[in-house]
Amino acid sequence: MKIGFLSMPIAGHLNPMTALGRTMQGRGHEVTFFGLSDAACIVQSAGLDFVPFGREAYPLGATPAMYAHLATLKGEDVTRYSFQEMHPRRTKITLEQLPRLLALRGIEAMVVDTIHFFAELVPLSMGIPYAHIWNVLHVDSSGATPPCFFGWEYEDSPSARARNTDALKRIALLFQPIQHVAQAWAAEHGLQIDWKRPEPTISQLAVITQTPKEFDFPNVHESPAFHYAGPFHDESGRETVPFPWERLTGEPLIYASMGTLVNGLTEIFRVIIEVATLISGRQLVLSIGSNVRIEELGPIPANAIVVSRAPQIELLKRSDLCITHAGINTTLESLSLGVPMVAIPVGFDQPGIAARIVYHGVGERVPVSSMSKEALSKAVQAVMGDPSYRDKARQFQKAIAESSGLDLAADVLERAFQRAGVPGAAAAVPNLLHVFRSGNDA
Repeated sequence: MKIGFLSMPIAGHLNPMTALGRTMQGRGHEVTFFGLSDAACIVQSAGLDFVPFGREAYPLGATPAMYAHLATLKGEDVTRYSFQEMHPRRTKITLEQLPRLLALRGIEAMVVDTIHFFAELVPLSMGIPYAHIWNVLHVDSSGATPPCFFGWEYEDSPSARARNTDALKRIALLFQPIQHVAQAWAAEHGLQIDWKRPEPTISQLAVITQTPKEFDFPNVHESPAFHYAGPFHDESGRETVPFPWERLTGEPLIYASMGTLVNGLTEIFRVIIEVATLISGRQLVLSIGSNVRIEELGPIPANAIVVSRAPQIELLKRSDLCITHAGINTTLESLSLGVPMVAIPVGFDQPGIAARIVYHGVGERVPVSSMSKEALSKAVQAVMGDPSYRDKARQFQKAIAESSGLDLAADVLERAFQRAGVPGAAAAVPNLLHVFRSGNDA
C-alpha cells in the first residue's frame, strides 16, 4: 500500500508522525511524507521519503521565522494568532499544490495531521481514503469535557457542559479564517460538505490520538472512528542532538523545557533557573529552544546546563522531575519514564494537558499568568516532597509499557484502509509483537 503522510513542519508533530511512518514502513508499506521544506530534515533523518511543496511561499527556514512572534505570546492570543495569521495561507497552498503530488506518487491512502487543517479535502476530492492523527491533545467537540485550550478542572454538571460548549463556540469564531479558505476550495471542486456539523471533514475511517485513554478525563465523547493509542515514541528514528554529557555530575536531574513553539518568554527561563538550582543534590538541564539566546538569561549557576536543544528522552531517564510547558510529547515521554512534572502551560493545548497532569496526580501546575519564583518553588517542593506524584507517574509508566501506541495505531490504520478497499492494506510484514501476544493469550 502506498501511504502518504502529511504533518505540520515542526518537531512536536514530525517526531510522532515519522515514528508512525516508520512503523508502517516496517510492515511493508511504501511511505511518503509530503510537507513544507523545513520538515525535510526530520523526515529524512527517520529514513523516510520526502516530497516538498510550497517552496516559493515557504522556503527553507520560513517555519522558525514564522513562529518567532508566536513564541512571545501567551494564553488565547497564541491560538488567535495561529488560526488567523498563520494557518489560512498554509491551508490555501496545501490545497492548491498537494493534489498533483499525490497523483504523481500514486498515493492510495493518506494519514493526515489534524492540525494541518482541512488538508483532508485533497484526498476527499480525489477519492483517496484518509485517516486523522491527533499528535496534540484531541479536542472534545461534544462539550462533555473542557476544550483543551482551557485549563479548567473536569466537572460533570450542566453548568460545566454549558461553559464547555460556549468555549467551543469561541474557538470556532477564531477558526473561521481557515474554514473560509477550505469552504471556497471545496465549492470550487464540487465537494458537498455540511459545514454546520462539528468537525465536518474529520475522517470517518479512523481518528487516532497518541494520548492514552488512562490520561484523559472521563466521559470524553468517542465516535466509532475514534481510537486511543498511546505515545508514538521511536528513539532510533530521531535526529542526533549534540549534548555536553561530560558536564553531568551524576546527580539526579531536574530536566526543564518549554517546548519548541511558545518558548520565547525569557522571564520564565530565569525563574526556572533560580528555583531549580537552589535544590540541593540536583543538577538542572534546561533546554530553551531557538527563540531565546543563552546570554539573555544572565549568569548561569554552576549546577545548571543550559542548551538550545537537548536529547530529551535520554535526559528524562536520569531525571527526578520534569518542568514542562505541558506539551503532549514531553508529558507522555515523562509518563513513559515515570517522571512527575511541574507544568507551566502557555497556550494551544497545554492548559488542557496541565489540567490532566493535576487531575491524575502526576504533577502540579503553575499557570503562566501566575508564574513567579514563589509559585514555581511551591509547586516544585510539593512534587519533590511527596512520593505519591512519582508513584502515580510510575503507574502510567507501567500502563504505557504494557501497550504499544505505535502498533495499536498501525493496526487501526491497516484495518481502516482494508475496509476502504485499499489494495495491500494488510501488513506485508507480520507485527511480531501482536503475534507474540496472541500466542501467549492462546
